[in-house]
Amino acid sequence: MYKYALLFLLMILTVACSENGENQEETEPNSKTTQGSDMEILASELRSPWDIEVSGDTFYITERAGNIVTWTESEGRVRESVNTKEAVHQQGEGGLFGFELRPDFEESREAFVYHTYQNNGETKNRVIVIRLENEGWVEVDVLLENIPGSRIHNGGRIKIGPDQKLYVTTGDAGNQQTAQQEDSLAGKILRMSLDGSIPDDNPFGNSYVYTLGHRNPQGLAWTEENEMYASEHGSDAHDEINKIEAGNNYGWPEIRGDEEREGMVTPIFHTGTDTWAPSGIAINESKLFVASLRGQALRIMDLKALEPEIVTDDYGRIRDVIIENDALFFITNNTDGRGTPSEDDDRLVRMNLP
Repeated sequence: MYKYALLFLLMILTVACSENGENQEETEPNSKTTQGSDMEILASELRSPWDIEVSGDTFYITERAGNIVTWTESEGRVRESVNTKEAVHQQGEGGLFGFELRPDFEESREAFVYHTYQNNGETKNRVIVIRLENEGWVEVDVLLENIPGSRIHNGGRIKIGPDQKLYVTTGDAGNQQTAQQEDSLAGKILRMSLDGSIPDDNPFGNSYVYTLGHRNPQGLAWTEENEMYASEHGSDAHDEINKIEAGNNYGWPEIRGDEEREGMVTPIFHTGTDTWAPSGIAINESKLFVASLRGQALRIMDLKALEPEIVTDDYGRIRDVIIENDALFFITNNTDGRGTPSEDDDRLVRMNLP
């Protein structure tokens, strides 16, 4: 009798351990690990990743130290250096940030990238063109330099909009008042042609400035109707989602949250006393997906109802999110010194669209 009771107890313990994953086999860093029917890890052991881009079946992921990881299902993860004429400066929140493939990437092998550097002891940011060659990525052109930088608030997202212009988010670099100065590139969303020139229809004449009054915007996305949205890190929480329109002043540091002032635009949504630290965003139909760092979740909200819900909070800090081929992909950001990384962090994760 006691023998059968002991056997039954052992069977229960075995099942429990299996359900907790303690007896599962370890996987190689480049292999896929299925996380249920709608979630799978494509790549692991990324190093402070920042941006995801896709061309065909190939993923390109920037790492803040100055590398770009290429991932394909057949070859797994390949890390390649980025050879820039000004060294990538990774200090505090600085490093290699936003990344955008040229529309003709398959032929040109060129992309745009935003990174921090130092000039005569001062921290700056720049937008350059790089080309994928046999020895890795190599800088081939400079579009814009001397964007104010700092240990904090460098912005960093770059995206080609529906108008085929390049949009760049910059932070206030820790100097709040620059966000209100039209002649400063700090605390802005910038707009340029793909050759680096200033478009004739920019709102402030001969200026890259498209909008001003930003603290630290890190996400850009457009709806099918070409409406533009941006995510932004607020102060004392009060993180923002803004609808972006040319020439608008979004108020930092004069207003925050629901505050109003003539000539300034209040965000369509803010987090109040909760902190998300939103980074990359993506839009599918009327649904906005938000990667959040301190908020440690991927969130979703309808752009009309503006009632956020958590899609997943199982992966810690999340830096970027994109939608490709009717699927959603995101990267974690637990190895940047502010997270609690697991053994295989950071990761590129695929999930079915909710």
